[in-house]
Amino acid sequence: MSQPLVGKPLDRVDGPAKVTGAINYTADNAFPNMLHAVIVPATVARGRIRSIDESRARAAAGVVEVMTHRNAPRVNPDKTDPSDSLLFLLQNDAVEFDRQPVAVVIARTFEQATYAADLVKVDYDSLAPAMDLETAAVFVPKEINGQPATRERGSAQAAFAAAPVRVQETYRTPTEHHNPMETHATIAEWDGSRLSLHDATQWAFGVRHRIAAIFGIDPNDIRVASPFIGGAFGCKGQVWSHVPLAAMAAKLVSRPVKLVLTRPQMFGWVGHRPQTVQVVSLGADRSGRLLSVTHNVQSETSVSDEFVEPCAVFSRDLYATPNYAMSAELRRLNISKPTYQRGPGESTGSFAVESAMDELAYALKLDPLELRLRNYSENNPDSGKPYTSKNLRECYARAAERFGWAARNPVVRSTRRGRMLVGSGMASASRATHRSAASARIRMSADGSVTIACGTVEQGTGSSTVYGQLASEILEIPFERVTFEFGNTDLPDAPIAAGSQTAGSVGSVVVVAANQVRERLASLGGRVPAEGIDLHVSDEPGPEVEQYAQQSFGAHFAEVEVDPDLGMVSVTRFVGAYEGGRILNEKTARSQFLGGIVWGISMALFEDTRYDVRTGRIMNATLSDYLVPTNADIPDPDIIIIEEDDPHVNPAHVKGIGEVGICGSAAAVANAIYHATGIRVRDLPITPDKLIG
Repeated sequence: MSQPLVGKPLDRVDGPAKVTGAINYTADNAFPNMLHAVIVPATVARGRIRSIDESRARAAAGVVEVMTHRNAPRVNPDKTDPSDSLLFLLQNDAVEFDRQPVAVVIARTFEQATYAADLVKVDYDSLAPAMDLETAAVFVPKEINGQPATRERGSAQAAFAAAPVRVQETYRTPTEHHNPMETHATIAEWDGSRLSLHDATQWAFGVRHRIAAIFGIDPNDIRVASPFIGGAFGCKGQVWSHVPLAAMAAKLVSRPVKLVLTRPQMFGWVGHRPQTVQVVSLGADRSGRLLSVTHNVQSETSVSDEFVEPCAVFSRDLYATPNYAMSAELRRLNISKPTYQRGPGESTGSFAVESAMDELAYALKLDPLELRLRNYSENNPDSGKPYTSKNLRECYARAAERFGWAARNPVVRSTRRGRMLVGSGMASASRATHRSAASARIRMSADGSVTIACGTVEQGTGSSTVYGQLASEILEIPFERVTFEFGNTDLPDAPIAAGSQTAGSVGSVVVVAANQVRERLASLGGRVPAEGIDLHVSDEPGPEVEQYAQQSFGAHFAEVEVDPDLGMVSVTRFVGAYEGGRILNEKTARSQFLGGIVWGISMALFEDTRYDVRTGRIMNATLSDYLVPTNADIPDPDIIIIEEDDPHVNPAHVKGIGEVGICGSAAAVANAIYHATGIRVRDLPITPDKLIG
């Protein structure tokens, strides 16, 4: 077979095994003498446990043990890092949110444990929960991801007050819950003081570190395996309560224990995207140049922990303006702690900012695309640093041409297709790209085959394929001669597979490692010695982090049809153009952009976690009631990939693309709905009642 080039749309090497069911995900594993654990979730959102009657559960067939706060092993639930979450490990009787773990039933089979969990009777001294974002206790966080929570350049308020054209509106996004196909799962097995964990996680090394602190043991005595993940999107990025609970249960019964979350429990203690209230103020001169941007954000957090949805980073880092201000407030509610969800901050912030930009365009009687071009930033507007690369102008031009934007009638409610109102809208896409330190072991055998090992995980992005492509190109060997090993803490250290950084981090160390093998081979005259070439390589960000702004960009264009009588919305066309540095595999890259678009449409039209504000209970904690789009709701998106030569971003020359597709796509749909109907909806999701009220 001829040598493939980086970027070619190779099929994923794990594809056949996945579609034939040969891949083992965490819950697919089984061990001798293994028991099954099921968590009993709280049925109140605030209070204390008055009593637990587990007698019927203990008498049920197959039940081995019931773990409650009265008999649970004593552990340390405290944080080891500010980014950690406080855990609920049956150490006391307090209840802070709906579905908080209050007991664990351990039985011979999953079915027996599930049945017995329903027999556990818990009585509570309950109190009225805090559930209203407008009236809840408020505080200002000290920082957002290491940056000040409040910042200003220039004089934003004064410039806004003096601006000839002004837009100031409030935009709202709801609580949204992760729903990957694979729910969370953990298998724990103790061998004396050594612990083996199989866990559905985006960061095996992070699990090892946190579990070691919880149990007070040496991290080297813990092995975490997580080779394949059936979707994650942020919810599997940190340790949640069920992971140590599984290990506690295994310690209690001295047998391996498997704990798998049910779909309703995915709405419990494993994080969510928080609701936000965002006030965006834009002041411009009459030509459309921004004079002032202000972005104030309120979002929810739990009563005992802190998570900030960094919405304002989208406005901070995109458009050129001399005057800018941002602020953040948190409101404490009786909910589980929010967490990162695909495109955290930029996905929600882009809805507000790009909707406001659309409103400003109409106020100016200016084409929305032209407004964005007039405020194009050549350097990062906040730091002043040059970008490692930026081809957003080309994204705008290519997507607009493919969409036919120039033929759009700008007048709202002017276009029909039969009885349907037709509208077109657009928005910018922007997302920071990151890189962390990573290590790899690379071995070239005497026969010329190469094995690369790194403890990263595979969450559906095609890791073993794209890193194999990188190595095969550098070493000039057939792709089939490269094997990529991954998925456990026995392998060299890797960062969390999140934050649009995995390809930049792991891909870079693969590039460095392959180049070192190439150099070693050259020094040996091109002949591999009998013992092979075996190297352990580490790589970390260098001075480019201080010298450049690192960001991915794109442009979304959406067309919708709206039924004027029923308010039903259909997205009929979607064109997106994106740049992401060097594209490692055209097919897997397209999949990432496509996934972001689908989720953006889902944000715009479907997703909304609904609470009973009187009780704090989630009312739609199933996929029958929590709406996500199906195939019939999504058009075939037209995706344009603009490859860049970016030698500054990292050794692999790649930028993150896993999240940029969701940033702005909801706004493009919302703006298209306004163009179709003349009705501006500023709170997501956009449901029929908001269009016919």
